[in-house]
Amino acid sequence: MADRTEGTLLGGRVRLAQPRRGFRVAIDSVLLAAAVPGRAGGRVLELGLGTGAAALCLLARVPGLRVTGLESDEAVAALAMENAAANGCADRLKVVVGDVGRPPRRLIGFDHVYANPPHLSPARADSRHPGAAPDANIDRAGVEIWIGAARRALKDGGSVTLIHRADRVDEIAAALRRDGFGAVVLFPLWPRAGVAAKRVLVQARKASKSPAMMAPGLVLHGPDGGFTPETEAVLRAGAALAIGSVRGAS
Repeated sequence: MADRTEGTLLGGRVRLAQPRRGFRVAIDSVLLAAAVPGRAGGRVLELGLGTGAAALCLLARVPGLRVTGLESDEAVAALAMENAAANGCADRLKVVVGDVGRPPRRLIGFDHVYANPPHLSPARADSRHPGAAPDANIDRAGVEIWIGAARRALKDGGSVTLIHRADRVDEIAAALRRDGFGAVVLFPLWPRAGVAAKRVLVQARKASKSPAMMAPGLVLHGPDGGFTPETEAVLRAGAALAIGSVRGAS
């Protein structure tokens, strides 16, 4: 169709159709999926499913896992269901249409919740050239709304994993503490060795009293500009990222 594009992720293991305009899947979705702990038979919730890129990468890595995805846009949710069918996992991805600020009450008791919330504050987005950032990238609700939704959906001891801007770590960590999360792990994504991180993976456990820790993180690019072998293993081969908050998870 003229209004969508077709592509693949994980070295061709995942097929993905997405709208030609608007939010486009980047490596953030693949890195996020790699950081989510999960086992066969586990229950995982994605807040802000989109076209299903992260969920499909996670399902490709963990056979037997079941993912529920919450998506506010009905058309995008329908495309996510098409993508699940195209990848042979429609029976393992349940798509729910709803808003993160008012999630359906039945979304409870999950082992893990993950999300790629909008990264730009309205003030920062408005300071840019109009149209520079898709509306889906603008955080109009606040990251605390996403963390609150994760808390309500998780069982005690369950984990939440987020990918976000590194310059908003203070805000995210404070919101996690207010909502009763502990064992917070910060996992920087370094563009290159010696260069400040722009993105960070954050993982925490509900109702945990364990202290926070800074993980070594992942260097994305080598001196030649190409991906490092560790990053290639995630992006092409579907390798997991061991963040550290949920020990012993696959």
